[in-house]
Amino acid sequence: MSTPVLHTRLPAVGTTVFSLMSALASEHSAVNLGQGFPDFACEPALLDHVDAAMRAGHNQYPMMTGVPALREAIAAKIAAVYGAHYNAATEITVTAGATQALTTAILCCVHPGEEVIVIEPAYDSYLPAITLAGGVPVPVAMELGEQGYTVPWDRIAAAVTPRTRLIIINTPHNPTGSILRAADLRALTDIVRGSDILILSDEVYEHMVYDGARHESVCRYPELAGRSFVVSSFGKTYHVTGWKIGYVAAPASLMAEFRKVHQYNVFSVNTPMQHGLATYMADPAPYRDLPAFYQRKRDLFRDGLKGSRFTLLPADGTYFQCVKYEAISPILESDFAQWLTTDIKVAAIPVSAFYSQGRESGIVRFCFAKKDETLRLALERLARL
Repeated sequence: MSTPVLHTRLPAVGTTVFSLMSALASEHSAVNLGQGFPDFACEPALLDHVDAAMRAGHNQYPMMTGVPALREAIAAKIAAVYGAHYNAATEITVTAGATQALTTAILCCVHPGEEVIVIEPAYDSYLPAITLAGGVPVPVAMELGEQGYTVPWDRIAAAVTPRTRLIIINTPHNPTGSILRAADLRALTDIVRGSDILILSDEVYEHMVYDGARHESVCRYPELAGRSFVVSSFGKTYHVTGWKIGYVAAPASLMAEFRKVHQYNVFSVNTPMQHGLATYMADPAPYRDLPAFYQRKRDLFRDGLKGSRFTLLPADGTYFQCVKYEAISPILESDFAQWLTTDIKVAAIPVSAFYSQGRESGIVRFCFAKKDETLRLALERLARL
């Protein structure tokens, strides 16, 4: 019996670099600073709230749009933090993680042949989602200078055509650790003003901004918020990446289209965890204190690398640190990351993996969302370089 030939919808897609490097780290007993997830537990209180929700009987399908109490808590938080007011009933949807939110947003608004501007290096789910929608990705590379990575807004403006449907932004930015500033949001506003271009704003690291800087959410800018899907992640904020729960905020007309796809994509999201999160969000301290929590880890990691031959790039947000390794080796990023993993026993991710054409810059990315002892062990091994 023969199996019929299946013509792939994603011919350029294979196993993600994150899965490959995590598997390699496990095989070689390396400290995994590659894939972006914490190796420490969430607060016990969050688990207690979820347990209580399960025992209270919240174990059946929730509303497709999300448990009302959680949507109300999300809307209240956005209002308190960013001064933006979203209607919990019509403008907030709970999703099965941020990646589902991003994919659903793209599928609901991008039609075949329409263009999507993607700022590279970029999170790896953007391009496959655009391809599935039949859209045309238009990559624009960030510039790298003494101040780190920046967005060339003049080149973004030049990339706009009558076919441009969507611009994807990501702040704080994975993988570079850069953040958008107020001037960046003003430049974006100037580009889209008077057009029908939509914005997809990936803000999953919104509470990981350092050195007293402010997270410039699209929500703060009414002219942008009126045309934007804003995505965030409970997994990132509360150290529970495996729960895969996120949310989207958008104007009601955009959200109505988002929900059409969402209801036939995942339909709904884990019920007791939604109830647990709704209760947990009553206390703002966990997300309010997150910048200081991660800045200390960032500084520990950066201080530990100062004596090495790595060149540290700025890390203004996220829980990632990018480094240049030109003083250590001239080899390609993927080869260097594999060598680090197999020989030095510390896993990293090549930044070239975040470009559609595999652009080489001699840079790898480390994740510092780890226990202090994990970071110190990694630093001890990296000190050999």
